[in-house]
Amino acid sequence: MSKLAAFGGTAAVPQEWRRVEWPLVEDDDRKAVIDALDSARLVSDTDGENPVSVLEERWARRFGFEHCVAVSNGTAALSLALSALGIGPGDEVIVPALSFIATGLAPLHQMAVPVFADIDPVTFNIDPDDIERRITGRTAAIIPVHLHGAPADMDRIMAIAARHGIPVIEDAAQAPGATHRGRPVGGIGAAGSFSLQVSKNIPTCGEGGLLVTGDAELARAMRRGRQFGEVIEGGRERDYISYGLGWNHKMNGLQAAFTTAQLARFDEYESARQRNVTAFLARLAELPGLRVPTALPETTHVWHILRFRFDPAAFGLDGVRPEALRSALRRLLRAEGVPMSQYQLMPLPDQKVFVDRIGFGSNYPWAVTGAPGTVAGAGYPVTRAVIADSLTLQKRHLSPASGDLLIRYADAFEKVWANPDVVAALAKATS
Repeated sequence: MSKLAAFGGTAAVPQEWRRVEWPLVEDDDRKAVIDALDSARLVSDTDGENPVSVLEERWARRFGFEHCVAVSNGTAALSLALSALGIGPGDEVIVPALSFIATGLAPLHQMAVPVFADIDPVTFNIDPDDIERRITGRTAAIIPVHLHGAPADMDRIMAIAARHGIPVIEDAAQAPGATHRGRPVGGIGAAGSFSLQVSKNIPTCGEGGLLVTGDAELARAMRRGRQFGEVIEGGRERDYISYGLGWNHKMNGLQAAFTTAQLARFDEYESARQRNVTAFLARLAELPGLRVPTALPETTHVWHILRFRFDPAAFGLDGVRPEALRSALRRLLRAEGVPMSQYQLMPLPDQKVFVDRIGFGSNYPWAVTGAPGTVAGAGYPVTRAVIADSLTLQKRHLSPASGDLLIRYADAFEKVWANPDVVAALAKATS
C-alpha cells in the first residue's frame, strides 16, 4: 500500500505535470487576432462582413442554429433574451437553485423576480417536477441550465412550458456542442445563451457571449437590444435612433476572431475530450462510494466540469457529515496532485442579493410582485445535499492532450481509496 502524500508519501501526480494550459493559444489564434486588428473592422456595427458577423455565421452553421447574435458576455446574453421576450416588472422567472450567479441575476436585471427550483441528484440540472410546482400566474419564463455540460431534461421541460404557454430560455453557457436527442442545446427553447469566457470549452481571449434562436423577429430584437435599441443592418445608413430600450452589449472583433479560430478546432478537441474523460470516469466508477458524473440517455455531455459525489456509508462512516468526508477527500486528493475544488459554495437562493431582496430603487422588483426574499438555509434539499457531498474537477481535463494527466489523476483516486482507514480517521476528526 503506497503511503499517502498528505502524510509524507510520493504524490501520484508529479509537480511537473500540474501546470495545465487552457485555452490552448495556437498560431491560428494569433493570426486571426492580428488579421482582425489590421482590418480595422473591430465592432459589430461595421457595415458589411466583419469578424463578429463571421463568428455568428460560423457558429450557427456548425451547430445548426438559424440565428446567432454575438454579445459581450454570457450574462448579457441571458438579460437580452429576457428583454427580447418582453419580460420585466411583475414577472417571475424560474431558474435552478444550483448554477452560477448570473442565472439568478439576469431576471433581476430586467426587474423580474427569480424563482428557484431544486435539481436532479444525478445530472445536477433543474428538476422538471419542481418547475411545475413553482409555476404561478406571474411565471413568464423558465431558464434551465445545462450545468457542467450535461443537457437538462428538455423533453419534459418543453412539455411543461407548452402546457402553460411559457417560453424557455436555455442557459448553455457551459455546454456548446452538447445535444439532447440529436438536437443542439440552446436551439430547443425560444432562445439559448452561451458564454465564451476564457475558461469555457470554446473560449475567447477574455469575455464574450452568444445568443441563438430560431425566431427571426426575436433575433432582430436581440440585435437592437445589444446596440442601444438601434437598428443596424447592412446597406442601411445608421440613424442613431433608439427604437426601444437597449444597452451597449456588443462583442469586439478581436474576441470574435479568436473564438472563430478556436471553433475551427472544436471538433478535434471535443473528440479527444470525449475519449479522455470517458476513460477516466470508467476507472473511477469502479471505486466504492464514488458517484461519477453522467448524463441522460440520448444526450451528449461535453464535460465542462466534472462533479463527483461521495457516500459516507460506503466508507463505513454512518453518522459522519458528508461535508467531513468531502473535506478529508479534498485534502488527500489535492496532496496527491489532483486539484479538487468546490463549485458553488451555496444554493443560489442563499445568496445575499436574494435573501435581502436587493434590487433597484424602492425594493424593486420584489415590491412589484410582493414576493418575499428567500430564506437562507431553507428548502432545496437536493441542491444542499449535492453541495455538501461533492467536489469538482475544472479546466485541467479540457485540453485534448490531457489523457495522460487523467491517467495520473485516476491513479491518485485509486491510491486514496486504497487507504480507507486513513480516509475514515480524517473524516471523523473533522466531523
